[in-house]
Amino acid sequence: MLDNLIKKTKKCDKPITKKRDIPDGIFYQCPKCKKSIYKLDLRQGAGVCPHCNYYYPVSPKNRINITVDKGSFRELDVNVTSVNPLDFPEYEDKIETYKYKTEQNEAVITGRAKIEGRNIIIAVMDSRFMMGSMGSAVGEKITRAIEYATVHKLPLIIFTASGGARMQEGILSLMQMAKTSSALAKHDDAGLLYVVVLTDPTTGGVTASFAMLGDIILAEEGALIGFAGRRVIEQTLKQKLPQDFQSAEFLLDHGMIDSVVKRDEIRTVLDRILRLHSKEDKK
Repeated sequence: MLDNLIKKTKKCDKPITKKRDIPDGIFYQCPKCKKSIYKLDLRQGAGVCPHCNYYYPVSPKNRINITVDKGSFRELDVNVTSVNPLDFPEYEDKIETYKYKTEQNEAVITGRAKIEGRNIIIAVMDSRFMMGSMGSAVGEKITRAIEYATVHKLPLIIFTASGGARMQEGILSLMQMAKTSSALAKHDDAGLLYVVVLTDPTTGGVTASFAMLGDIILAEEGALIGFAGRRVIEQTLKQKLPQDFQSAEFLLDHGMIDSVVKRDEIRTVLDRILRLHSKEDKK
């Protein structure tokens, strides 16, 4: 059945319209504070506005570059991508469009890498690819990464960014919640470390599954984290919610996560966690 839900793709020879996580230009305006930012300053600052601390979306490749040891990343399951199991209208065309824009086959990149010489398995989701929605291929890639970490007895780090389950795949997308959670249970039974870094946004079925199952749960400053939307919750509870409801800082204050971390400090924090929880010598 799996072969009917995902497929392996070949590199496309068509010209690619590249969608950049940081805009082109020498100077441009921050969408939050409206101040001009020099492009090189933004890149060197890991995509954070130096004036108001606004966090720009970061592509998985850039995220990996600022997180792991240089040259250590080896991608896994690079050619796994979704098909159209429910014959949803124009779904295949939409997938191809996002492939061209992001130069990726799906909304997550997984692989093996090192942080300060210590081996890890890492998965990074991408909100630019159909809002990071979790379909069959995303769930499969994350599950394979978890199983690889379990077999090779390695710590697992996942950066989440998602709008939730992918509606074009219906119940098949919801099944990924159970599949990823089951794989994590086996990883936990093996006594292995799982660290989650929640980034903006992390919502829906991803929040209701592997995003909140970490042994240690970190979040970037200001990240939106939640299951249902504010309006749905307010209408259900018949009351007004706090302004900062579902922010990383709100969740920290209410004991839902372990720490809120600045983007440029995440590598240092992950290194400290790995050193505290690992018996592995650097290789």
